[in-house]
Order: sequence, then structure tokens, then C-alpha cells
Amino acid sequence: MLEYRTQGYNGYSVKYSPFFDSRIAVAASANFGLVGNGRVYVLGLTPGGIVADKFFDTQDSLFDVAWSESHENQLLTAGGDGSVKLFDISLSEFPVQSWQEHAREVFAVHWNLVAKDTFLSSSWDGTIKIWNPTASASLATLPTHSCTYSAAFSPHSPSILSSVSSDSHLRIFDLRTPASASNHLTLNMPIHTPPKPRMGAAASVGVPPSEALTHDWNKYRDTILATAGVDRLIRTFDIRAPNAGPIAVLPGHEYAVRRVTWSPHLSDILLSASYDMTCRVWTDGSAMGVGGLKQENMVQQDPMVFGGGREMGRMGRHTEFATGVDWCLFGAEGWCASTGWDERVLVWDCRAIMQ
Repeated sequence: MLEYRTQGYNGYSVKYSPFFDSRIAVAASANFGLVGNGRVYVLGLTPGGIVADKFFDTQDSLFDVAWSESHENQLLTAGGDGSVKLFDISLSEFPVQSWQEHAREVFAVHWNLVAKDTFLSSSWDGTIKIWNPTASASLATLPTHSCTYSAAFSPHSPSILSSVSSDSHLRIFDLRTPASASNHLTLNMPIHTPPKPRMGAAASVGVPPSEALTHDWNKYRDTILATAGVDRLIRTFDIRAPNAGPIAVLPGHEYAVRRVTWSPHLSDILLSASYDMTCRVWTDGSAMGVGGLKQENMVQQDPMVFGGGREMGRMGRHTEFATGVDWCLFGAEGWCASTGWDERVLVWDCRAIMQ
């Protein structure tokens, strides 16, 4: 396990470069993001450990980072002052572009993985904005009417994007639809809906709505998303069946789940980071033979488990909230990076903890 100390700055987000297997970006904030500066680190993985190739300071906290899909040296940051900034790591000090349209903290930025010429930002002001890096103003604004902690483009379509927010709903937007009717909103799914009961089983206990903090699209199954948040449960949904409730429910984390991300290598594996200071690897039970335990046994074990998924392992080396986690796209499947409020970035192989 490799480690880097972000001295004086508490980590909020970590992302592997889509171009280099040895380059990682970390968004961090002084004073836990409550007040003070932000800093984005560009870290290099070397035979001698992790080294800081570059860092940029910002006047306000940074809560997320995203690499450009079209330019290997550029990355985006999400700022506590409502700004979205684009940095070029071949230049020094200042961003090459900065946009200031959001009225509250920006908590997520995400680059379009298919078209590669647009990106989005989501904010506590209840909006998602679509941008082009060469344009000075946003291309579109999508209202969610609630504090939006996470938004992302689908990896399977250039025009479909999703968000989760404080009102416990998963929203799907399709930019091909007319804007006039509902601002491109095509689906609005309540995350806290209990799973449909199995044949002969009692109906699931309803869960009260709670803030959804994170979500991610499956990289292989284009209608599957995972969500997680304050109620500590990871859920997977199929947007083809919006009224069916979750297809898998994965309990285990002891506090809110701050980040969830599907594996780029395996269709059933996901990774989570939580305020309980652990990062955990899960299977959603969709791959052949991975459930291990019979479903009947699982029902007796934990009434919240649904869908045959399970925790496969955990990494507990963080000593404060684990806030960010990401998979390496290259090389041997299983390498990932995590960051947290303990001012540390850890790079580790999740195969070492999987059972």
C-alpha cells in the first residue's frame, strides 16, 4: 500500500487519470472544508512511492475533481464558492478557465465520457449545469429543486445524465428530449422505495427518505446504477423498471456512504467509501455464482439484504472519514486509490482484501 500525506488539507475526492496509469488527482480542503482554502494535487506513482508533481491552491474549499476526457493535462475542480475551474497541469498557478454561475457550493463535476466535449457540475443550489470548456457560459441548466450532491453522465450515451440529491430521488435527464416540458427530466425514482417482496415472503419494511450522497453508472450494464447515502445502504436500480424499487440492497456500512463507484473491469463489483472510515468492496450478486450463500439464508441473516449481493472485503487504514475512492483503469484489475479527512491518499490493491 502506497501513501501520500496532503499536509494541512483534508481529502474530498480522488480520481485516476484516464490517460496515465500513474497519475492521480486529489481535491482537498483546509479545515475539513468548513472554511479556508482548497488545493488540488496531481500525484505521480513512482517506484519510490507517491510524489506530488503539481498542486494548485484555490481561495475556497474544493469538493470534487474530474479529469478532462479530451486533454491529458487538464482537470476540473468543484469549489465551495460556487465556481468550476479548469486547470492545465503544464501551466503554473492559475486556472485556464473559471466559471461562476452556481449560487451555492459545487459538490460534483463530471466529464462526458462519450462525446468528450462537454462536462457537468451539480450544486447545493438545486441545479445541474452543462458546460463546454471553450464557452464562457453554461450550455444548459437542469433544476433538481434540491441539494444535488452527485451528478454524472452515462458512460453509454452522450446525452443521458443522472443525479441524486437530498430529497432521496434518483433523476435521469435526456438532453435529446424537448426542454420545454420538464427540463429534459425523463425519470424521477424514489431511492427509499422498498424492494418488491419475493414470492411467499413478507413485504419489505419501508425506509424513511434520507439524503443520497453518491451514485454511479455500471460500466457494462447500461441501465444499472448504484446509489448510496446517509441511510448507510448501497442500492442498485434498473432504470428500465423505475417502479420496481432496488434490485439489490447492500447493508454493512456503519455511517453514511460518501462515494460509490463501479469497477471498470467487472460488471458486478463496486467500491465504496464511508464516514465509518472504511472502504469496502461489494458484489451486487448479478454475476454467476458470486452470491455464495443461498438467498433464504441471507433473508434470515439480515432482513435488509436483497438481491444476493454481499461485502467481499474492507480496507480500514483511514483514521478519519473516507470521502473519495476510485479505480485504476489500467493494468491489473483491482488497483484503487482512496482519500479522506485524515489528510492521506492511499493506493492499494483491493484483491488483497477480497474474499
